Amino acid sequence: MAETAEPQTQQTDDSRHAARAERRAAKLAKQIGAFSRAHGGAEGQLAHIGRMGTRIVLVGEDGGWGDLMAPSYAVAESAAQKAGLTLHETFDGDFAAKVRTGPYEWSRMAGIQVGGPSNG
Repeated sequence: MAETAEPQTQQTDDSRHAARAERRAAKLAKQIGAFSRAHGGAEGQLAHIGRMGTRIVLVGEDGGWGDLMAPSYAVAESAAQKAGLTLHETFDGDFAAKVRTGPYEWSRMAGIQVGGPSNG
């Protein structure tokens, strides 16, 4: 009996993991959709960042930008697909040129480099 119980437990764990990943992808898709609606549409790029997961970088049609974190590349990809997000392979060229930064971003970047506002 012990031999048959172990595979069944593995299936249960796998199905729980898959269900959790599906719920996370659906939640991220809703967030992507909200961002897209707020910015007149959006495009994105997935950036795997190791054990932390995958960053979903979003750029709105109005130049606004933001990002979300997914626990894995597969979840990020699923979320983007559910949201109908156009994905770019890299964050360069025409795609990167769409990003609009304001005084806040410039002061933060300068602050890190030349003693501007603190990060805290």
